Amino acid sequence: MSSEQAVYRILDVAANRAAEGLRTVEEFVRFALDDPQLVEQAKAMRHGLAAAVARLPRAKLLSARDTLGDVGTEISLASERSRPGIEAVVVAALARVQQSLRCIEEYGKTVVPEMAAEVERIRYQIYTFGRQVELSMHRRQSLADAKLYVLIDILEEPELWRQRIVELAAAGADLIQIRDKAVSDRLLWERCQMAVEAVRSANVPSCRLIINDRADIAAAVDADGVHVGQDELPVEAVRRIVGDDKLIGLSTHSIEQAREAVRVGADYIGCGPTFPSRTKTFEQFPGVEFLRQVAREIELPAFAIGGIDLERLPEVIASGVGRIAVSGAVWNQADVVGAVRGLRRLLDAVTSSEAES
Repeated sequence: MSSEQAVYRILDVAANRAAEGLRTVEEFVRFALDDPQLVEQAKAMRHGLAAAVARLPRAKLLSARDTLGDVGTEISLASERSRPGIEAVVVAALARVQQSLRCIEEYGKTVVPEMAAEVERIRYQIYTFGRQVELSMHRRQSLADAKLYVLIDILEEPELWRQRIVELAAAGADLIQIRDKAVSDRLLWERCQMAVEAVRSANVPSCRLIINDRADIAAAVDADGVHVGQDELPVEAVRRIVGDDKLIGLSTHSIEQAREAVRVGADYIGCGPTFPSRTKTFEQFPGVEFLRQVAREIELPAFAIGGIDLERLPEVIASGVGRIAVSGAVWNQADVVGAVRGLRRLLDAVTSSEAES
């Protein structure tokens, strides 16, 4: 085989491998992450690669192809024959794309330099894209087992408030949201900083500290995320402030808003109000029917919110939404820790029952 034939054989194999890897990742961001922005990026890179490779003489690529004569088809590692999970499939596919693009770029320089330059641009794009995909997977994984979300205001006594946060985390709160629009920015920053330190000192790695509305405060104290409503900063703007590694939640009050939350890249949604609340007043209640719609259609982690307590929790669970966000049901109780544990036990019992069935 001549040197030119060898080059085209390498280019043919690498181009096929890169296209297959891109398609593998595209299917994941489309059907597992439901992220239209990442889908658009994957599709653009896949089409860009196809256009670049089209610069190569197809007849030479096909002539050089010799699958039966490829000695590499008989060599494989045990690690290539199985994957521990869907995330490992994606990570392996991303690595395969990056390596293949480098091969196309380097060997392509010897036959069609212009094509190699185009592939180099795509290779740089895939590094950024891969980072976004893996961080998105990480954010989604961090919420996989989250069921109980507790929303709290700021207490006047700082040490008592700090201790309450530690107790909430230890008792089973998966997410704790700091929300208080009645205090100054300076006090809010101080208390949010204290809350971040409290959650981390509780030594409960699964517990996340979320700041309501204030992306700037969340970024300043290195909180785990931000929750915004329909009238606050849009998710895209919040993402630019807090970065790709932070959680962003969005309040939704209709199935249309829930669908839009998926489109704009929210990591989770709050759904409600489900029942009349002791802490907030609403003119309308989407109610349990909204939860049923979300359970049928939306893949994002969804937390039912609004007037939920131990008595109403079974009705929420029956809707298909097994995650709740509460405030008064915990914060207004004499035994805050006991209230959290009671809600957690019921939520865990349902999850355990579903796993057994």
